[in-house]
Amino acid sequence: MEKILIPIPEFTVWASVSRTQIYREIHAGRLRLTKRGRRSFIARADAEAWLDADLLPFSGAF
Repeated sequence: MEKILIPIPEFTVWASVSRTQIYREIHAGRLRLTKRGRRSFIARADAEAWLDADLLPFSGAF
């Protein structure tokens, strides 16, 4: 059974991006954060839409 909400640490692994980059995307309005108590989550539907939209800026570093 897939999770509906993905914790931030798990999302960093799933999306292969850093925690800092995730919060940059949240602050830019391209990714939505959901809070449950003191914990932060990304909804799976939002995560998949963000990944499909390829909104992550290219860093140019290899």
